[in-house]
Amino acid sequence: MLTSLAISNYRSIRELVIPLSRLNVVTGANGSGKSNLYRALSLLAGVAQDGIVGPLAREGGLQSVLWAGPDDRSGRMRRGDVPVQARAKGSPPPRLRLGFNGEDFGYAVSMGIVTGYGNEDRETSSSFTLDPEFKRESIWCGPLLRPAAVLVDREGGVVRRRTDDGWAVVTQHLPRYESLFSQIGRDSVSPEVFHVRESMRSWRFYDHFRIDPDAPARRPQIGTRTSVLHHDGRDLAAAWQTIREIGDREALDDAVADAFPGASVKIDSQPGGLFSLQFNQHGLMRPLTAAELSDGTLRYLLLVCALLTARPPDLMVLNEPEASLHPDLMPALGRLIRQAARHTQIWVISHSSRLAAALEEDPECNCLELEKTFSETALAGQGLLDRPAWRWAD
Repeated sequence: MLTSLAISNYRSIRELVIPLSRLNVVTGANGSGKSNLYRALSLLAGVAQDGIVGPLAREGGLQSVLWAGPDDRSGRMRRGDVPVQARAKGSPPPRLRLGFNGEDFGYAVSMGIVTGYGNEDRETSSSFTLDPEFKRESIWCGPLLRPAAVLVDREGGVVRRRTDDGWAVVTQHLPRYESLFSQIGRDSVSPEVFHVRESMRSWRFYDHFRIDPDAPARRPQIGTRTSVLHHDGRDLAAAWQTIREIGDREALDDAVADAFPGASVKIDSQPGGLFSLQFNQHGLMRPLTAAELSDGTLRYLLLVCALLTARPPDLMVLNEPEASLHPDLMPALGRLIRQAARHTQIWVISHSSRLAAALEEDPECNCLELEKTFSETALAGQGLLDRPAWRWAD
């Protein structure tokens, strides 16, 4: 489980360290930075998954996502003591920094704007200006990054790992546009790299379930065992049947009946291997197909399938799960999320006060309200002494 998340210089987030628990709900007004928090966490996951270069390029490159506000660490501009002014000329450009502390290991990465590739003595320019450079990466054990706790350290193209005798150089030629996860951790000498990478690769993000009339989830699909629901919900029927066979089928049935009393879901296997979802509703003489379901009903079933997955991840993030749902469904959705949080650390980013209230019934629910002051996203009510201990490597 992650115990804290740290973000520096990402869009409206200049410096933010967030305490985490088993169940976390993030709220805040429009424009307070909830979407930026979600994107930052998604980018952090991308370092160990499909890479971070592509997602950053789609956002316009690293220069487009870096904090663009003034460097007002003393707070004098915010208080109005001095006029708002840009960063001093000649000062180094800011770096995008992301990291987390966990119960076992911590990880932090620092990325900067491209300065050129090649060796230090004869640096060459590059046309790939949207690709960020990995400046520093660290993996450590314990609650805080400190020199004695660092197990693996990457600076530039050099990666070192701690040994019984001190430090051993793993490689001196790691490309600056690649994370250490791309090449390190494939052997028995770096188990901590493998552990952190696989944990991050298990993180799941659900933000764009397709529920439109042409959504794949509304049509019969070829069914194969599906332990992880696709992020757009295209394999709903196969994932639902997988849970019924190797997961908690009772919890699946209870979640449907909790939201729709007397209703049930059945997966019909048709000739040729096609799977289709059938929704049996009290009072109707025939089941409804997925194509006939309302947007809210289909979305709720997608959330049920995602949360009661047959293969629980280390972390699951739901961005505005209440979209398209009737307010009366919020208590049932809250109970569903709280049940899933027994096996998975969960983040919920929401605008719904009713959903937040339902989640807050869990005594371990961590309520995080974001606010924006002087164009900077902050955690409401967090003072200097409330902020979790955190230290960057650079």
